[in-house]
Amino acid sequence: MFTGIIERTGTVEEVRRGAASAVLTVEAGELLNHTREGDSISVNGVCLTVNAKKGGAFCADVMHETMKRTSLSILRAGSRVNLERAMAADGRFGGHLVTGHVDGTGNISAVRKDDNAIWFTIRASPSILKYLVEKGSIAIDGISLTVVSVREAEFLVSVIPHTLKKTTLADKKAGAVVNLENDCIAKYVEKFLGQGTGESGMSREFLKKYGY
Repeated sequence: MFTGIIERTGTVEEVRRGAASAVLTVEAGELLNHTREGDSISVNGVCLTVNAKKGGAFCADVMHETMKRTSLSILRAGSRVNLERAMAADGRFGGHLVTGHVDGTGNISAVRKDDNAIWFTIRASPSILKYLVEKGSIAIDGISLTVVSVREAEFLVSVIPHTLKKTTLADKKAGAVVNLENDCIAKYVEKFLGQGTGESGMSREFLKKYGY
């Protein structure tokens, strides 16, 4: 489990590609001081397992499914990535619940400066957009951000200077591909409600009856 608060950025040192998979070697510096083999690290919002450490870098296997569903497939040597270790049980939730299980990718369609903030407009599929609400949360390349507004085929976020400085968003231009993870709570609520069918035994009437 992660929080979407990026600890630092790293640099991809090597990408060894298989038929449909890959092994990434990522420079992570001091982030590895208390990291062991088998630990989880979020790389651009994707939960990966450290399978080896090489000085200030770690190696992680990326399976076919992950390559297919995320932007890790376009990484190459020299790419900057956002890194976050799994949250400790006594840690703070500075962002929101982030699993590191990416739902899909989106495309940045516009980048606009607004005084000290930068607005990003991101086009996404209906399967992503249906879970977004104004002032709700979304993880973009592993970064916990607040949704400012949702439109028919896109949504907007506004990013403060600190986030730009500490993450790879400062590198992103119109046309860039980003990983998107919806707030998992919304998906569980949909499941419990039987997607509006009442199959779960829980319905709007049930919730109203018990004061929700």
